[in-house]
Amino acid sequence: MDQADEKPVTSLRALARAENECRRCPLYRDATQAVPGEGPSHATFMLVGEQPGDKEDLSGKPFVGPAGRVLDSALKDAGIDREQTFITNAVKHFKHEMRGKRRLHKRPSNDEIERCKFWLDQERALVRPRTVIALGVTAARGLTGKTVTISKMRKTPFELADGTTLVVTVHPSALLRIEDEADKRAAYKEFVADLKAAAKAAKKD
Repeated sequence: MDQADEKPVTSLRALARAENECRRCPLYRDATQAVPGEGPSHATFMLVGEQPGDKEDLSGKPFVGPAGRVLDSALKDAGIDREQTFITNAVKHFKHEMRGKRRLHKRPSNDEIERCKFWLDQERALVRPRTVIALGVTAARGLTGKTVTISKMRKTPFELADGTTLVVTVHPSALLRIEDEADKRAAYKEFVADLKAAAKAAKKD
């Protein structure tokens, strides 16, 4: 889709089609497809990750790979129903590099995040969640337009310009990279606590 032809859409289904036609940045060239957000059209919670991974790129669905399994477990432990949560990513195409036959994740650039913010903003406008949970720094930048530090924003809910409550935490893939089991359990417990804080913030609205 040519950037000049992009117009706001009125349904999530139409938005998903438009995202698949997006040519705002070069990432579409090497991806299988765009991966749109998924969930109820008026969910209380919106979860925003970084970008699709290999499994998500192939399936066209967000958070269905290893990080998705960690997220599912943490949502359950936090008392948040995934089926009632809108789940998406700050960047809609899988950015990667080839290592032999494997496609390895590469972090999106600030420019790619900014170009894809067009779609994230439309998802938020359509869903109108009470609380948005940013999973990692890429998601936080996509939502705020600024580079943020997880440690500084993690424990304090933040109000976006439209009044939506933003809770910032780590991306579940970060937990997968922790080798020490005790450290991994502690990090998981803290992640669940962040999700519980988001649920509490939503009830206050």
